[in-house]
Amino acid sequence: MLVVGVAALGIVACGGSDDDSGASAAGSSAAIVSVATVDGTDVLADSAGKTLYSADVENGGRIHCVGACTSFWKPMLASAAEAKQAAAGLGANLGVVRRPDGERQLTFDALPLYTFAEEGAGELEGDGFADDFQGTHFVWNAARTSGGASAPGESSPGSGYGY
Repeated sequence: MLVVGVAALGIVACGGSDDDSGASAAGSSAAIVSVATVDGTDVLADSAGKTLYSADVENGGRIHCVGACTSFWKPMLASAAEAKQAAAGLGANLGVVRRPDGERQLTFDALPLYTFAEEGAGELEGDGFADDFQGTHFVWNAARTSGGASAPGESSPGSGYGY
């Protein structure tokens, strides 16, 4: 699986600050999000090249992935300034939402973004994956920049990870 970053941003790594300066310590910076091609699909990826996912159950910024859910689905944390810079650099609809623990999480088209702990960079195994946490049913979808749906057989929802 090949990951090819097609957009790179000079913004600081994830943080909890609302500082809109975007300045980084010691003048270094890293892209917090980029577009990557994974298995022929253009998706948003974090700075390590891991695909970013969302679940429709969290529409409108309602965070349901808390507790044990975050052991598998890691929130993509970002400040408002980072989201603004990333949105400008990618031409994407990015923002932030406050999580119940007070952290700010990056959103794409108003859906909170996560990485899947069970996959590495350049993988798309979590796409279409279904699971349940604390009485809430989640179906996870890759944050596609091209708007296309996943192809049949790309993943086997709800199986294979034993949780």
